[in-house]
Amino acid sequence: MKFLTDEQLAELLPAEIASFASPVPTQIVSSDEYLPVPQTEKQRQVEARLKEMSDGLARRQGLSRRRFFETAAGMTASFVALNEVFGHLFDASPAEAATPEMANGRANALSGQFIIDGHTHFLRDDTRLLGFVKMRAAVGRTGWNKELSGKEQTIDDLKYGNYIKEIYMDSDTKVALLSNSPSDVPQDWFIPQAQVFATREKVNKEAGSRRMMAHFTITPGQPGWLEQIDQAIEIYKPDSWKGYTVGDNTHKELAHWPWHADDEKLMYPFYDKAAKSGIKNVCIHKGLFAPGVEKQFPRLRPYADVSDIGKAAKDWPQLNFIIYHSAYRWVGGNPADGMAEFDQTGRSSWTSDLAEIPEKYGVTNVYGDVGQLFAWTAVAEPRLAAALMGMLIKGLGPDHVVWGTDAVWTGAPQWQIEGLRRLEIPEDMQKKYGFKPLGSADGPLKSGIFAGNTARLYNFNPQHAERALPDRFAELKADYLKNGGARSNLRYGYIRNSG
Repeated sequence: MKFLTDEQLAELLPAEIASFASPVPTQIVSSDEYLPVPQTEKQRQVEARLKEMSDGLARRQGLSRRRFFETAAGMTASFVALNEVFGHLFDASPAEAATPEMANGRANALSGQFIIDGHTHFLRDDTRLLGFVKMRAAVGRTGWNKELSGKEQTIDDLKYGNYIKEIYMDSDTKVALLSNSPSDVPQDWFIPQAQVFATREKVNKEAGSRRMMAHFTITPGQPGWLEQIDQAIEIYKPDSWKGYTVGDNTHKELAHWPWHADDEKLMYPFYDKAAKSGIKNVCIHKGLFAPGVEKQFPRLRPYADVSDIGKAAKDWPQLNFIIYHSAYRWVGGNPADGMAEFDQTGRSSWTSDLAEIPEKYGVTNVYGDVGQLFAWTAVAEPRLAAALMGMLIKGLGPDHVVWGTDAVWTGAPQWQIEGLRRLEIPEDMQKKYGFKPLGSADGPLKSGIFAGNTARLYNFNPQHAERALPDRFAELKADYLKNGGARSNLRYGYIRNSG
């Protein structure tokens, strides 16, 4: 089953083989939950400038353009191109892009930075979300990877093995939290609950350290859901809980059980179980509900914003409410709409509402995850990315914003890591809105977002975690890089056909 119709899919191309394989995406990539918007004029300018720049730089460095894009200098060039089109928002210079020693030195100096990605995905091997399978088969047919041709493709071929490669080998991520997405149709869960925890056990066993954490996904209102909580506490011992207030995000046309976080009758018995178990992190999917989605599914709109979070957080101070995507609304819509809203009002639906909860409700237990929010805005409207980071840090506090990428949908998360490392809030925006500067790549604010804040939530001792390295994954990565391993710069999902 899929959310997009055959007619809509006819307008799309598989991102793996059709998008420009630059280190930083030059157009929006979606899963089959929503339609991607066409490449914007500014994104076309970025792509054109990057092609022009990279051809010259690659030639002078004795590389193909593809190989250049796999290097640290190639990554730098992407941010130089973004700066030239959108204004200077990223700490990236033409000199660094042109000097491999400079780019490699910076990358090596930061490679040990402790990064916890609190928002990652892959798909089950028997998924019925077949768009991903079809894309992988297309890679084989076109000869990009001849090992795939003549072989039946499954999600497992791409997703689990590729997940490990792109999260742990192709990025500086040290620890990942495996997330999930439920469905009222049992076959259409991203991953069966048991597989989530089997994967956590497998990864940590193979690594020899705590490299993976995992959610148990709650399904409020469904028959027997509270009994499942008791079983999860006893059997799986999850690191945290995850829920979608819209219910079935994959089949919104069904969605029999949407819920509100402050529903005392439905949710408070669960919160009591969570608090008593000591598993106190409640992660809630919010936002990603553009006006076009609201028009199609109006009955779910009241469940998509954060109007139910403040009361729940105030009533349950012993729990932590981690709001995924920081409730950012505009994914799936035109990125320019989100930028226009901020320019006209100084606000962003519904991220501003989230940022105002601590002051409005007098709470300190609400957190904002930046998964998908950062990925979309950094490549389409980077000035908006800066504004969103500013408002979250100002409202929630610098110690209440946590890193997440929603990988692997958008490929290896290194480009997002580099995006935050290099991003700065423009001075005019700082002065007008009272936003604090983000600071250096490894400064206290960004280091807190990358890992420190999540480490406190999940009882990680960063010093202990770093002493546990090099573990077997670190040894594997060193060998991988020594033998020429490099980012593919592929994305997984759909782009709009501009032909």
